[in-house]
Amino acid sequence: MYWLWAKRCVWTEAMLTALKTGVKGGKWFRLIDKVWRKENLQVAWGEVKSNRGAAGVDGQSIEAFGQNAERELQKLQDELRQQRYKPKPVRRTWIEKPGSTEKRPLGIPIVRDRVMQASTRNVIEPIFDRDFCEDSYGFRPWHGAQEAIRRVEELLNQGHHWVVDADIKGYFDNIPHERLMERVKEKIADGRVLELIEQFLKAGVMEELKGWQPTKRGTPQGAVISPLLANIYLNPLDHLMKGKGIAMVRYADDFILLCRTEHEARNALETVRQWMEENGLTLHPDKTRIVDAQQPGGFDFLGYHFEQGRKWVRKKSLDKIKQAVRDLTKRNHGHSMASIIIKLNPRLKGWYAYFKESLPTSFDTVDGFVRRRLRAILLQRHKKRGIGDKSANQRWPNAFFEKHGLFSLQTAHAMKCQSP
Repeated sequence: MYWLWAKRCVWTEAMLTALKTGVKGGKWFRLIDKVWRKENLQVAWGEVKSNRGAAGVDGQSIEAFGQNAERELQKLQDELRQQRYKPKPVRRTWIEKPGSTEKRPLGIPIVRDRVMQASTRNVIEPIFDRDFCEDSYGFRPWHGAQEAIRRVEELLNQGHHWVVDADIKGYFDNIPHERLMERVKEKIADGRVLELIEQFLKAGVMEELKGWQPTKRGTPQGAVISPLLANIYLNPLDHLMKGKGIAMVRYADDFILLCRTEHEARNALETVRQWMEENGLTLHPDKTRIVDAQQPGGFDFLGYHFEQGRKWVRKKSLDKIKQAVRDLTKRNHGHSMASIIIKLNPRLKGWYAYFKESLPTSFDTVDGFVRRRLRAILLQRHKKRGIGDKSANQRWPNAFFEKHGLFSLQTAHAMKCQSP
């Protein structure tokens, strides 16, 4: 039902009809005027603004762009219409990978380039999404991680317990530009739009102490258009596996294959490995494996651990929420307990909303950790050290934090189980 979410600032009824029935030759012409359409640029700016994000290489923040948004959008429109638009390099920063000593690169385009990418995506996304496989869930309208998890459980319950747990080594950084553009050209014939996408890909990166570096491969994580381009490149793999009758669940570059037998799993892995080699990509040798989900050990996928017919929060996801709580509960925190809890609750509620189908032991663990951190703050204020003992628990029992409005994952889960 892609025509229901397509941006109406771009997609007219006539275009939606053509999208549904198909266009002559299968390629779309005359799209660039939709990219620079003022209404589309305004919608794109609204999306970029709501996503917030840091400044790019020019130092301009979301707030600064917003102060002169109309003028900035007019300037973008004029530059694109007059073929003067040229994106700036992406600012590269490195962020921690939870549970690992490795770091992954994050690319931050300047705000105006993010607006232009969003505007371009609004035009071309429905054209490609209509032909994406149903079991591709990442960064797509009306698809998401929860749907992917439910699909995995469905397949496991149907006997597909031999799992190929696959990992593409540095996927976003290694997508070959020429082959990616070939796939874009299969549906887009507007030379101006193709040129614009290539400009995004080849803008280069700026990194502290290293200066500007060209980008010969890849599409930076953090760029607005990157998830769509990443899905476009892996779409042939989705259709290949579907054509061979192999169940594949993919979320961006994170995917698993679910098979009924070990032999089928090994053949499926070999098919994927061969496809990766032919398409300029590599499976991670240490992170790609075959497991029997009915046996101890299991596998991780999208934050959950699956093992012997059950699923619970994986360790990395627990570590991540604990670190987020630590960041919000420094012992020398100067704010009131009520204000600290106000900042904690959205993070806890969001985490619970995603993991509410987990075994409840994780909820007890997180609740206890949060309360210990809060008791440590109270002890510090009373000139005492430590994270709390029996006397601290008696002085500030669980009911004390409940009275102050602290969200409890355990309580939320209990209420969920009681509701019809």
